[in-house]
Amino acid sequence: MRDKTLFFILSLCSLAMFIASSQAQETQGIDLALAQKYFREAERICKQDNGQLWGHSLCGPMIFFEPKTRMVVANQSDLEGRLTRKGDVFVGRLPDEANPANTAITWAGVRWSMIFWTALADDKYDLDRLMIHESFHRIQDAIGLPMSNPSNSHLDSMQGRLWLQLEWRALRQALTHQGALRRRAATDALIFRLYRQTLFPQAASEERALEMNEGLAEYTGVKLSGRTKAELHAFLAGRLEKVGDRPSFFRSFTYESGPAYGLLLDEAKAKWRAHLKSEGDFGQLLQKALSLRLPDNLEAEALRRSNVYNGDELRAAETRRENERLARIARYRAKLVDGPVLILPLSNGVNYSFNPNNLIPLDSLGTIYPNVRITDVWGIVEVTGGALMALENKRPSRLYVPVPADTGERPLQGEGWRLQLNEGWKLEPAERKGDYVLKKNQH
Repeated sequence: MRDKTLFFILSLCSLAMFIASSQAQETQGIDLALAQKYFREAERICKQDNGQLWGHSLCGPMIFFEPKTRMVVANQSDLEGRLTRKGDVFVGRLPDEANPANTAITWAGVRWSMIFWTALADDKYDLDRLMIHESFHRIQDAIGLPMSNPSNSHLDSMQGRLWLQLEWRALRQALTHQGALRRRAATDALIFRLYRQTLFPQAASEERALEMNEGLAEYTGVKLSGRTKAELHAFLAGRLEKVGDRPSFFRSFTYESGPAYGLLLDEAKAKWRAHLKSEGDFGQLLQKALSLRLPDNLEAEALRRSNVYNGDELRAAETRRENERLARIARYRAKLVDGPVLILPLSNGVNYSFNPNNLIPLDSLGTIYPNVRITDVWGIVEVTGGALMALENKRPSRLYVPVPADTGERPLQGEGWRLQLNEGWKLEPAERKGDYVLKKNQH
């Protein structure tokens, strides 16, 4: 009897240890107490704003994601019972078919502001900025400013990068000065901006569309981050001074332009947010707010005024960078265009996550994604060595990766990619010899 009792006690201890171990594994990766603290901070900021900035509360569903375990922690329950309450937070796991990103996402019946746990900074200002940035993405449809993500590939060219950086340098001057000096620098920024846009047919509409998306989100995050007016100026000026070190601008440029123009508009006492539409343009708004007159001969004035901002030195640096860019494009072209490839069709329901700072436009063929994770009807592909995404009617239509060494291997894999293929799909030879295409089995 004593042995049975001892066995029973040991069994209970083992069960308790197993439950504790399971709970520890379930919450591995995200500190629940810290997550709760962050949620409360986000709620404090949006309640303090009280809908004043956009006429709509920024408070709402928020979820943190840990990429290694795919664990999620949310500030509220979902509508499908996928989250379990633990204290004042809700814990679960994001399914493999869902592609996380720092953005707004609809999952488990709820529209969330999603943030990578690893992206949350120790610095309070950066933490607040990011949480409010993603909160804007969740509400932007409701305030008539829907998401738009045009390519802006012209900003990866030498001329696009040159005149964008000159615009930033002038904006930095405007932020750090007042009165006549601010007006002069703001005029310079608009001259550089408008001249650049005359060089590329779609530049004005594409830049405007992304600025009214990511630019407004970043402005919102910076504006409500808790910095004083002087601190905001110093923060943005510092970012504009260092931004030239980035490898690519064409997807991330608006993270700098948006807050700079937004702050200048605020300080001009322009009521620019009240009736803002998705067709809005920061340049036009600032020109009107400051009553700036621009010259008729933009090219001559842009060239002349560029000397004030070390334009010659910048041009030399961009020439070197352009040579490196062309060599990099040639390598990707050889691998993903000229060489044998596997073609993956992309449906209307495709979902993908990527790094916006390292994308490479490939002429009219599409965009190179050095790292991307894509889920579609055929399965999940994870790319670490570069893939070419082609567009058709402005939506993703095909993905190109190097052809696999063994087409019968499962999971499929090749140079820099791995594909978990769903049942009912197979590889077939494509039109070009040596290429393959993914197709659905016909029954």
